[in-house]
Amino acid sequence: MSVLPALAAFACGHRPDGEAWAATERLVRDTLAVRCAGLATAAAAKVAAAVGPGALHDGFAIHCLEWDAVHEGAVVHAMSAVTAAARTVCHREGVRDRDAALAAIAAGVEIACLLGVAAVSPLAFFRPATAGAVGAAAAAGRLLGLSPERMAHALALGVAQAAGTMQAHVEGSIALPLQVGFAARAGVAAADLAAAGLEGPEGAINGPFGYFPLFDRGDVRPHLEGLGTRIRDVSVKPWPSGRASHGVLDAIARVQAAHPGAEIAAIAARVPPLVLRLVGRPWEPAMAPARARLCLPFLVALMLRDGRIDPRAFTPEAFADPALIALGARLTLVDDGNPDPNALAPQLVTVTLAGGTCVELPLPAVLGSPDAPLPPARQAAKQAFALELGGVPADHDPLNDLLPG
Repeated sequence: MSVLPALAAFACGHRPDGEAWAATERLVRDTLAVRCAGLATAAAAKVAAAVGPGALHDGFAIHCLEWDAVHEGAVVHAMSAVTAAARTVCHREGVRDRDAALAAIAAGVEIACLLGVAAVSPLAFFRPATAGAVGAAAAAGRLLGLSPERMAHALALGVAQAAGTMQAHVEGSIALPLQVGFAARAGVAAADLAAAGLEGPEGAINGPFGYFPLFDRGDVRPHLEGLGTRIRDVSVKPWPSGRASHGVLDAIARVQAAHPGAEIAAIAARVPPLVLRLVGRPWEPAMAPARARLCLPFLVALMLRDGRIDPRAFTPEAFADPALIALGARLTLVDDGNPDPNALAPQLVTVTLAGGTCVELPLPAVLGSPDAPLPPARQAAKQAFALELGGVPADHDPLNDLLPG
């Protein structure tokens, strides 16, 4: 039996509860702050010149610095394509009801997360793009006022356009954030086509050639009861780098705070296989910034030198700097044998100081996740930094960018 009717009914009627509503507002504000920083990049300017403003441009800007929120269990940047699609529809259609826009985003995020948590296979397609396209269709369709029947077609047409593989991630290609932009644009198109009366296949999700099993192995039906709760589990990224890097970066930051001025001589991290796969790549002196954001040795070098990750440090000169290369060589990663192909935690990081003192830090959860939430002051500092990078006044509320001025 097709699961599309159930997903469509949810997409049309979902209203987050108090805790989920607060999470939605906080996460959309975070996502739009990251968008401000991304829009200021040279790459985003090229995208704008090529395709103009809209969902593709916004989706790219949100993901291009690897600073956007992620549902770790789903391995989906669930806010990115969905928020970009919703913002595009709001501005195009003149939507001025913030609550309606936030509810639409919440519904889309829940569906994107559902597709991710139902997956039991390792990433082959880039899940933020494949699941993101379906979630984006849900948010866009909700804002267009689609009926449940029309929404089912929008979701199916989102699947029909879903694409994006992990090859871009493996290579650290700028195509990676473009895939998020493609997903956002696909979601808007899917909703528009459904509104115009076009139809999609009933088995788009769980048919023999549907989302499952083509993009991922899994079954959404056992996970349907969790719809409406998963946005509360979305993690915020403290640093503009691949999420899988954040456990090690957090461990270094903790030791730097506890031992100010002390030199860190070595970092040894026991991590799940997914961390090795996503960010355990070797340093390449001629690498592109998109690859460097996923290169843990480079990120470790920046953290050791600067105490933070600054996107402005991702330069050819930094990639070829012998001093930074030597700092990055202080990192050792070991596969901990975790059988879950989608796990980012737990991790165990041992930091050795120059005098021989060893500090062992077990990380049952990664900073920014619901089990290790980013403190409000840290969240405020992230937003301020993102606005600074974007050249936006410090008192600007990014949430205001969701709706037309």
